[in-house]
Amino acid sequence: MHLFYQPDPVAYLTEDDSRHAIKTLRLGVGSIIAVTDGHGNQHSVVITQADSRRCTFRIVDTQTTPSRSFSIRICVAPTKNLDRIEWFIEKAVEVGIERISFFFGQHSERRVLKLERLEKIAIAAMKQSLQSYLPRLDEAVPFAELLKTVDEEQRFIAHLPENESVANLAKVARPASPYTVLIGPEGDFSEKEIKQAVEAGFLMVTLGDNRLRTETAALTACQLLNFVNL
Repeated sequence: MHLFYQPDPVAYLTEDDSRHAIKTLRLGVGSIIAVTDGHGNQHSVVITQADSRRCTFRIVDTQTTPSRSFSIRICVAPTKNLDRIEWFIEKAVEVGIERISFFFGQHSERRVLKLERLEKIAIAAMKQSLQSYLPRLDEAVPFAELLKTVDEEQRFIAHLPENESVANLAKVARPASPYTVLIGPEGDFSEKEIKQAVEAGFLMVTLGDNRLRTETAALTACQLLNFVNL
């Protein structure tokens, strides 16, 4: 069954989804589709008006997916090449994530980030992977401001100091918990930022032996935390 996204109130498809349903998929009156509100509710609906600009429907059944026993928030500095952060969002939504926050660090190469396109990518990934929850995407803020928004129980910063040994994220993360992981920009965190994070209760962790790109590190952290909760 085809899955579409429509936030509350659920009564019709967006213009883009209406066009896709009627023009591309050639669905008509009486066709049954699935619609999610992005908050865990998935509706089985019957199309009542096959309009490619505003396809309306009638809900016949609703199934609610319980939220997970844990939550993952990845805080990441936007990459200079926007395609790479778009890739991360797509894949993170597919594997499972609750929140993605952006920040500008001292060594950040990108200082402007618009969420509109990123939100569309997240919605498309949610529909493609047949999920009922749409992750929250936060506007980019300075690093110090970001730290003030973190209230998750377990807090980690992906950073490997020179000549020091730190634990792997998968070995120190406790299951069934809210998590926040900080992922630095291409130029890494500054010493000041690391100090601020540690003072805010963040534990330094490694994501493995290999040196990872920003978007790869962000996805790896997401995957490791999902693995911890299998």
